[in-house]
Amino acid sequence: MLYDIKLRIAYAYDNGADASRQIVRLLPMDLPGEQRLIAGSLTVRPKPQEWVNQVDFFGNRNAELVFTQAHRDIAFMVQSRVECFGKVKGGHSASTLSVLAAEIEGYHSLNSWAPHHFLGPSPRVPIEAATTAYARSTTSEYPDVLGAVTHIGNKLHDDMDYDPKATTVETQMLEAFNGRHGVCQDFAHVMISCLRGIGIPAGYVSGFLRTTPPAGKPRLEGADAMHAWVRAWCGNEIGWIEYDPTNGVLTGSNHVVVARGRDYSDVAPIKGVMRTYGKHTSKQSVDVIPVVSPAQ
Repeated sequence: MLYDIKLRIAYAYDNGADASRQIVRLLPMDLPGEQRLIAGSLTVRPKPQEWVNQVDFFGNRNAELVFTQAHRDIAFMVQSRVECFGKVKGGHSASTLSVLAAEIEGYHSLNSWAPHHFLGPSPRVPIEAATTAYARSTTSEYPDVLGAVTHIGNKLHDDMDYDPKATTVETQMLEAFNGRHGVCQDFAHVMISCLRGIGIPAGYVSGFLRTTPPAGKPRLEGADAMHAWVRAWCGNEIGWIEYDPTNGVLTGSNHVVVARGRDYSDVAPIKGVMRTYGKHTSKQSVDVIPVVSPAQ
């Protein structure tokens, strides 16, 4: 699938900021065999006084922006064209939970996607007794790792309610789990905690999701939003797979990857500090538009 993606995130402050520094992760990734960034641009208003493009430990493209002049608002605009091929699922022989620990121990590398980095707690995802017990009860009949991952994801999809008013970006993982509600960030963090609790390495993915309007209804501009899902290591043969617990599906060509890490703290689309006081408001709009060739 070929997509044109447009995104705009705007912040307005009650009182002007004297200075600020932002790290921005908004452009889709280049992932061999999964997706290709054909073209992409990031525009920022007002123009920052410093701009440094970087790649982090996990291979995520980001820009560090420094504003040294007073400003009352900031807007980030992205335009990109991305070709998605679907996610590579790896081999066909599923490892079992009983041998997964030995396969992790035998993985003799600490590269960015070594499973070792994704086993323990991370800043936004503690390993809790409640989520571990939930995972164990869910996977008792599914000894293979891929089956465990998909069934935990399916169960969370069934048990948790999607409710954008129930949580905020700062809501703790266990609070969302106990309430059985939240948004895609909460679904992903809960699932990661469940998987790590039973020894399955798991990470966090941020990106875009193509949405389809109801039959007979026009597509609304700006109706899409940034999305989040889970990445899990299923052993030597299958390797990493990705699952979307908010929608209860393995990811495919409708999912566009922007960044991958241990949890939201590694991949936050915009993260920064500023010298100001008072409140601020923000607005976000995203369009993921399929590109139809003349032959189609």
